[in-house]
Amino acid sequence: MKTVTVTRIASALLLAGIASASFAHGNVSCPVVPKEEKKPQMDLQRKLEGEGWKVRQVKNYNNCYEVYGFDDKGQKAEAFFHPKTFERVYPEGEKAPERK
Repeated sequence: MKTVTVTRIASALLLAGIASASFAHGNVSCPVVPKEEKKPQMDLQRKLEGEGWKVRQVKNYNNCYEVYGFDDKGQKAEAFFHPKTFERVYPEGEKAPERK
């Protein structure tokens, strides 16, 4: 009986982890940009670090640059940027913060 309960709990936690990982990115994508028009990822990293970010990793995701690290307020961040303009791209349903 204990084995069945532990197995069920472990299975539920595993499924919850898989489900949350699949929704971590939300629905985000950038338009396709020809390779010669994309700015290098290192330029984005330098720009963000100049704005106070601590960048841990920059990857490609759905034609966007995906950045992992800490923003200028020290908050853990996973953010997306257009590879040509470096404009921030927000997942569907997520609003850009209000500018003061």
